[in-house]
Amino acid sequence: MKNTEAPAIRVQNLHKSFRSGKDVVLKGVSLDFPAGKLSYILGPSGVGKSVLLKHLLGLLKPDSGKIWVGNTEVTALPESELGKLRLKFGMLFQNSALFDDLTVFDNAAFPLYEHTTLSDAEIAERVKATLSLLGMEGGWDKYPNELSGGMRKRVGLARAIIREPSILLYDEPTTGLDPVTRNTVEDLIDRLKKELKLTSIVISHDIASALLLADQIAFLHKGEIVFWGTPREFRNSSHPAVQHFLDAESRVVRAFQN
Repeated sequence: MKNTEAPAIRVQNLHKSFRSGKDVVLKGVSLDFPAGKLSYILGPSGVGKSVLLKHLLGLLKPDSGKIWVGNTEVTALPESELGKLRLKFGMLFQNSALFDDLTVFDNAAFPLYEHTTLSDAEIAERVKATLSLLGMEGGWDKYPNELSGGMRKRVGLARAIIREPSILLYDEPTTGLDPVTRNTVEDLIDRLKKELKLTSIVISHDIASALLLADQIAFLHKGEIVFWGTPREFRNSSHPAVQHFLDAESRVVRAFQN
């Protein structure tokens, strides 16, 4: 896919293995993530999607290759500088990763207390605006165990965007959700894409969500990117690994139709 704008994130020839090279996970991965777009990284479990995401955050160092976030080369930064870089990112974890002993309000406010010098009044105003954006007009005094799965995802998203990051990462946001909650999360991802215009990256094996929401899709297979293009191009790809992945979904759909 051609893009004339400078990418928000560039990954160049990334290699990563574990156990002294015995477990090869990434084999020369190269990707440009366009600014302000929603990109999906698809692939079955165990192909290295999460490992790639950790490299973007500087949580893992590659064996070789480079990553840039804007004009900053992540792979060249010392550990002391990585914390500042990570403030550019917000992240929604698969299980939302809320603090059980904090209310909805305090969970959303937590990054502001940790990483800003805003006053209590300023924090309260931003939390109110962020939760309202995500459809939570009340119930801010509730705790995570009192919330539905969809509500927990909303709070997790509020915490991810409360500092107004430029890049938003999603780790398997629809995995294990019932159909109603899944639709809710898809609507939230779409809303944030349109209203905040963040650079967003989703790692997933959820084909339906990717085809519905993505601006572009990357497919990771045996440590390599074997496809990078639009949802329409992905659906029509002739690559054997992509076709096998699509066929597996089709078999599930047909099983439920019969």
